[in-house]
Amino acid sequence: MADRFFPNEMPETSLAVAAHETTTAQDSLTKLLSLPYTAVSDTLKNSALALKQTVVNETWGVSGKRVQDYTLYTGALGTAYLLFKAYQVTKNDNELKLCCDIVEACDSASRDSGRVTFICGRAGVCALGAVLAKHAGDERLLDHYLTKFKEIKLPSDLPNELLYGRVGFLWACSFLNKHMGKDTISTAQMRAVVDEIIKAGRRLANRGRCPLMYEWHGKKYWGAAHGLAGIMHVLMDMELKPDEVEDVKGTLRYMIKNRFPSGNYPSSEGSESDRLVHWCHGAPGVTLTLAKAAEVILDEHCHFHCCLIYQIYCKGVIVV
Repeated sequence: MADRFFPNEMPETSLAVAAHETTTAQDSLTKLLSLPYTAVSDTLKNSALALKQTVVNETWGVSGKRVQDYTLYTGALGTAYLLFKAYQVTKNDNELKLCCDIVEACDSASRDSGRVTFICGRAGVCALGAVLAKHAGDERLLDHYLTKFKEIKLPSDLPNELLYGRVGFLWACSFLNKHMGKDTISTAQMRAVVDEIIKAGRRLANRGRCPLMYEWHGKKYWGAAHGLAGIMHVLMDMELKPDEVEDVKGTLRYMIKNRFPSGNYPSSEGSESDRLVHWCHGAPGVTLTLAKAAEVILDEHCHFHCCLIYQIYCKGVIVV
């Protein structure tokens, strides 16, 4: 199989040095990054907004405003979420209106869905819908989405991972509490889910070298989508007990200790294949979790190793 990434051809020098050096290179990205922060920020923002419009046209426009895939991960809700992020920057009411229209269509398409997560399930539709209704000042719609969210029931055989499992539901709870106010979803409701996740992780770890371990489809994944990185990331948004915080720290330190010499991370427990450098599997997803650990649980060990991850820089844009 060919390499699944575009190599990063940026020169190996810090931006601080590059900003003060005269370069003869004709690379447009190098020139852009040598500009003052405000100029770089404005250029990137304008480019991002232009790309947002292209995405909207190529997804919502080309589909004829019909929803086949409602999810945030690969479907129409992802377009809506992009519009919401743009609205947060521009405060453009047209973007808010279009975003609401797309979420309404996703609401209809997902009503019989049994999936319960933020990225791939009904919880994402209801959570984003409620936040948009708040911004639009629509109390009726706000009540509708919050009511539907609170009606979501978690199956007893639900996995624990981010895309389809318990922490994916908790992510939706965190999103609501962040944008709607603390206790929009009660601590007690989230605590019950956290208890299940911690219990399952300790049971599978069975007092091994890693305090917490999880399986998805028979594999002990490490990455953000199905494994440790995603689960630890969301747990750090919860109100954890002191021993649970130590288990999260211990799990991240175990991952750091057992990373590849390249700085990349295995896709699953025991894997010797240093090939995948994606958000789903490998260093990109782990980096986000380590950065959060350095911020939330003030673990300098995690901060140090977050800074050392070189794979993402070397391999640039990842092709999933």
